[in-house]
Amino acid sequence: MSELLLEMFSEEIPARMQARAAEDLRKLVLEGLKAHGIAGGESKAYATPRRLALVIDGLPAKSPDIKDERKGPRVGAPEQAIQGFLRAAGIASIDRAEIVADKKGDYYLVKTEKPGRPVRDIIAEVVPAVAHKFPWPKSMRWGSGKLQWVRPLHSVVCLLSGEVVPFAIETVKSGRHTRGHRFHGNASFEVAGSADYETKLKAHKVILDAAARAQLINEQAHALAKEHKLALVEDEALLAENAGLTEWPTVLMGTFDEAFLAVPAECLMLSMKQHQKCFSLQQPRTGKLANRFLLVSNLVAKDGGSEIIAGNEKVIRARLSDAKFFWEQDLKKPLDEMGIALGSITFHEKLGSQKDRVERIAELAFQIAGSVDAVPEDARRAAQLAKADLVSGMVGEFPELQGLMGRYYAEAGGIKPEIARAIELHYKPKGPSDTVPLEKDGDAVAIAVALADKLDTLVGFWAIGEKPTGSGDPYQLRRAALGVIRIVLENDLRLGLLAVFWKLESKYAKFCEHTIGDYSAATDWLRKRIAEHLPILHGRYDEVVADAKLLAFWRSADDLLSFFADRLKVYLRDKGARHDLIDAVFSLGGQDDLALIVKRVEALGEFLKTDDGTVLLAGVKRATNILRDEEKKDKTSYAAAKADAQLLKEPQEKALHAAIQKVAADTVAAINVENFAGAMRALAELRAPVDAFFDKVIVNADDKALRANRLALLAEIRAATLTVADFSKIAG
Repeated sequence: MSELLLEMFSEEIPARMQARAAEDLRKLVLEGLKAHGIAGGESKAYATPRRLALVIDGLPAKSPDIKDERKGPRVGAPEQAIQGFLRAAGIASIDRAEIVADKKGDYYLVKTEKPGRPVRDIIAEVVPAVAHKFPWPKSMRWGSGKLQWVRPLHSVVCLLSGEVVPFAIETVKSGRHTRGHRFHGNASFEVAGSADYETKLKAHKVILDAAARAQLINEQAHALAKEHKLALVEDEALLAENAGLTEWPTVLMGTFDEAFLAVPAECLMLSMKQHQKCFSLQQPRTGKLANRFLLVSNLVAKDGGSEIIAGNEKVIRARLSDAKFFWEQDLKKPLDEMGIALGSITFHEKLGSQKDRVERIAELAFQIAGSVDAVPEDARRAAQLAKADLVSGMVGEFPELQGLMGRYYAEAGGIKPEIARAIELHYKPKGPSDTVPLEKDGDAVAIAVALADKLDTLVGFWAIGEKPTGSGDPYQLRRAALGVIRIVLENDLRLGLLAVFWKLESKYAKFCEHTIGDYSAATDWLRKRIAEHLPILHGRYDEVVADAKLLAFWRSADDLLSFFADRLKVYLRDKGARHDLIDAVFSLGGQDDLALIVKRVEALGEFLKTDDGTVLLAGVKRATNILRDEEKKDKTSYAAAKADAQLLKEPQEKALHAAIQKVAADTVAAINVENFAGAMRALAELRAPVDAFFDKVIVNADDKALRANRLALLAEIRAATLTVADFSKIAG
């Protein structure tokens, strides 16, 4: 077995591209070899600022031999068929084919054997092909060649068991020579294999493994911070970026003027991180920012790094001066004054300015504040100020600080702490791993504003038809919906989505410009959906169908409700819940209270784990299937049918009828007080009578009246369970 060592040496590769590029090189070379029937053993890819490297162990000496048999036409077939066979088989004359007999007669057969190719020849084809199709996010051409690489390619090392694999990528020929560190080991040297390669690189001041470079930076940073009795502000992303910027990292410490500490720490930290890739330091006891920073140099300076530190301190001073200027200038304008400028910023061409949006959010936050025990006026005030910092100089320079800077400006202006905190937290959660504002932490106002912000966004973009697609979600609407779900569930809030849509109707119906299409079909849809999923529109049918924009709005709102159901399924499935149970609950109609849906799903899941639940599910499904088949046969519906007690003959059907009446009343009573576990216990009482009914009673009796009455009894089973969930949606 052989070892492949490949290195692509170039000018500096941007740090953000290195990890992906190393993996792409590994994947593409392995795929290229596999296409020729070659499978390697362990493979490892590396990246430094100036090189991509790949090591593959366990390569065979050659590709497998290929034996192939191609069956042709019958002997005596038309000449056209024979010529087509010759072309497909790659032979010049039919004389090279064998004649084989079977039950149907003689036919032609061509057997071919292709010996395996040396793996070095295959590598010599695969590597240049990979280089020419390499998926860099950004690449460049240089000189007169056509190759596009991230930066000019200088050399290629390609060794198979220590021997050079000869090929050329345009004018760059493969060999065994590479270079080390740009400043400490830039002379050309030969390598004999992967172990020799890594050893010699280290001797020339290059640490090949990015993880090893990151660990070295981390150890030096912690040691230097400890030496000065400070604590390092941990930052994994910054650590990885510095590992991608250096081949021989050396950590140094610099200082800045204490006067800059009057600026919020986050501004200073972000400025040093973004502009100079520097780590921040804190006072261990207080957690306050220290006026020192750590930088990572790519060389060991003869003067101990004095000039490097001085240069970085000069740049840091200029950057922090900018931050200080933005902070001081922003403080001269109260948030209310900043908010006026939102009128000149377009949120979306169809949805108006940021100021228009803020007014909608403020009104909605006021209306839903009661659902989260927030003071309505505080919620409205927080929403009015929540986006004001978008026009500040600091957020203009560092967009990541939006919300946080609003809190600082609010605190500086003497605004109530809960309102200031809401301004900061209303963007949360920003992702699946981010926290949400919690009522138990005193964040009720923040919850109201966060929900209003996300719901306004969702309803607005649905109203104008800008929904996520399979290929894109430019407005991050899936994240907004998940944010609503998480805030509601983690705070156990009672918030009906349909009621929210009702509140936003007058704000957004005017934006609806969808083509209704078949108006008759649309009105039929509305009539059906009012009965099933939009109970909030009862009594408004004539009003809605008379206004095309209103009809379009409620169609979009209904679709948004389905979107929430899908997002809830994804969220709960990630938590281990069954998505079919969510379908079973949502299909009841009017299910728009996310917290209650989850409680129903949890209770249903626990019930179905019991013997009573499993057996009853089978019985209800049997009843539903019989009804479906008989309704189709009779061309009628038994949905509203009620069994006539006078026609009940068998003791089992009488017992079932009595049980249904009791269970139906008990489940409704339990659900009315949101006792879903109690509703499941009530349903369990149906298990025995349903089992006995199917065991002893023939539904499709010869007597038509008796048959219809028993089908009505099955319809009552279905209706009784539908108060809890649609059992037909449940798998099993």
